[in-house]
Amino acid sequence: MALSDLIAGQLPYLRRYARILTGSQTLGDGFVRELLEAALADELLRERISQSRVGLFAAFTRIYESAGPELAVERGASAETATVSSRLELVTPMARQALLLSTVEDFSPADVAQILDCTEEQVQPMIDSAITDIEAGSRADVLIIEDEPLIALQIEEIVRSLGHNVVGTAATHSQAVALFEAHRPGLVLADIQLADGSSGIDAVNEILAKFSVPVIFITAFPERLLTGERPEPTYLITKPFSDDFVRATIGQVTFFGSTAPLR
Repeated sequence: MALSDLIAGQLPYLRRYARILTGSQTLGDGFVRELLEAALADELLRERISQSRVGLFAAFTRIYESAGPELAVERGASAETATVSSRLELVTPMARQALLLSTVEDFSPADVAQILDCTEEQVQPMIDSAITDIEAGSRADVLIIEDEPLIALQIEEIVRSLGHNVVGTAATHSQAVALFEAHRPGLVLADIQLADGSSGIDAVNEILAKFSVPVIFITAFPERLLTGERPEPTYLITKPFSDDFVRATIGQVTFFGSTAPLR
């Protein structure tokens, strides 16, 4: 596969992974940018990346493991800039990387081993360790903004299984804002399109104009959001999703404890 074709097809997903991994839109995109710049300067790296999606994510992992805190402030001008450099002190452990690669990006154990430069036998114990860590994590009140009842119920069951408390489910912009103001939850999971034709993004931005709260967005079309042409979310869950995908993403949000508004 031509390198340009591989990158064009996989860039939205690599950016999604980078953001979940780092807990930051700015920092995640910075790592991806560093990878692309390195590939332009290194023919051998370009060759490794062009071989497969696994090669692309493996190369990204090497960049992630080697970058320093200067990456966060190198290009300035972001609301996150003041905080992302300190997040490098909270580098996502390899066990969580294995879980994210498996559940979010749907890599096989053999692929995960190649990306993380470990043995295949090490992968499942690392994933199990990450799941245990997430299940033992802090608890939060959660607001779900979702207009499809069955999906809302599925998300609610997952959230409760992790020990979190669901304060309510909203199907419209106005319901979402009212429920948030009534309960002040510590985490929001928001669909992009709502039942009355309103936007989950607009509802979240109205909430974030007054309050600081982590947000996970839900969409069937992540590639439409991660274009680089307009403000984008840090955390994305893609429909249809697995229970493990949701658990892993919530685990990362609570690991970092914050997320930036979608500006």
